Amino acid sequence: MADDIKTNVPEEELPEGIIELTDEDGVTSQFEYLTTLDHEGEMYVVLMLVEDDEEDDEEGEVLILKIEKDEETDEDIYVSVDDEAVSQAVFEKFLALMEEEEE
Repeated sequence: MADDIKTNVPEEELPEGIIELTDEDGVTSQFEYLTTLDHEGEMYVVLMLVEDDEEDDEEGEVLILKIEKDEETDEDIYVSVDDEAVSQAVFEKFLALMEEEEE
């Protein structure tokens, strides 16, 4: 699992709400920004993988990353969440938020 994931394309070059991330292996993927959530004083970003052959009725893959500061640049970086309990808790908060918005 990737430790640090950094954005690598200026936001103005991508469609609104889409960010491009490169993992530690140099693999670049595009994600749709869904929301940012606070969980126990830490901030997490919820993203959905943008797939070329995605069908309208299929659920996409959701990625939850912790937002931290890069010590060298003081910029935000996204870090993998290795604690399954934390990932699940943030995902449940995300689902509750989505349910509230549907009402």
